[in-house]
Amino acid sequence: MIVDDNSPDGTGVLADELAAADSRLHVLHRATKAGLGAAYVAGFRWALDRGYDVVVEMDADGSHAPEDLPRLLDALASDHDAAPGADVVLGSRYVPGGRVVNWAPYRQWLSRGGNYYSRTALGVGITDLTGGFRAYRRHVLDTIDLATVASQGYCFQVDLAWRSVRSGFTVIEVPIVFTEREQGQSKMTSSIILEALWRVTAWGIKSRVARLRRRSHADSPSAATQPSQS
Repeated sequence: MIVDDNSPDGTGVLADELAAADSRLHVLHRATKAGLGAAYVAGFRWALDRGYDVVVEMDADGSHAPEDLPRLLDALASDHDAAPGADVVLGSRYVPGGRVVNWAPYRQWLSRGGNYYSRTALGVGITDLTGGFRAYRRHVLDTIDLATVASQGYCFQVDLAWRSVRSGFTVIEVPIVFTEREQGQSKMTSSIILEALWRVTAWGIKSRVARLRRRSHADSPSAATQPSQS
């Protein structure tokens, strides 16, 4: 299913032509260009409304190789009680076996630096929080309140990965090869970078304050254990 976020470059028309020739392909047209996060949420809801058990997201510009998809789906698979599968599988550029092809050095620095800052600020052990090649079990998306996801841009990927971890789901990474697009322009802008920076910082501070409060509450003597006053 292709989500056309009111793209001005003719993507929607081409997608409709492909869908007309293949009944397995669907196109979701959005009236306004509302950003990456809103487009993903619309796509997730489309899939959930139609009863899909697994939802996979990937870029449509050729950066993500379909050949990597079986590894993501295999990681979701479970073998009864012996080897329960993951709830969320992230295609990772930065775990052993993953790599990036044809990216300029500054793009690699920006991506690696952003991921390092995000996992440090949020305290999660995920190497690639910003990647867009992922597989979710439907119960994850049912549990996460998609209506409260306000993140746009690439911060959306950090948001959903962190929500999945906080909800107690099993999140794992599998290596993928990310190849820079051959045509078109990146949607990365300074406003997208700033949004990710302030949101991740705010989430990290809020999470640390919550942990300190829980620790303080756990360390303080309860009223039941204090001696009564006569």
